[in-house]
Amino acid sequence: MKKIVIASIATLALVTAASAAVNGKACAACHGANWEKKAMGKSKIVKDMTHAEIAEALKGYKAGTFGGPMKGVMKGQVARYSDADLDAFAQTIGK
Repeated sequence: MKKIVIASIATLALVTAASAAVNGKACAACHGANWEKKAMGKSKIVKDMTHAEIAEALKGYKAGTFGGPMKGVMKGQVARYSDADLDAFAQTIGK
C-alpha cells in the first residue's frame, strides 16, 4: 500500500509539473525582457502582436504548422505546454 501511495504522489507531481504555467523568463534571452527584440533577428516583435496572434503562433509552433526559420526551436520550447497554458500565457503579453 505504501508503494502505491508513493507512486501516486510521484505521478501527481509529474502531471502538475507538466501542466505548469509557461515560464516567460525563459523567453527573454531571445525575445527581450519586454518582448522588444526580433528573436535571432528573424521573428516578429512580440510586444507588437495581439494576444490572439501570440496564442495562434504558440499553438502553431506546438503543432508544427506555424513559423519560419526558427520553427524547430520554438516547437521544442512550447511542446510541453497545453493549449490552455499557451492561451493563458498569450494574455499576459502583447496587446
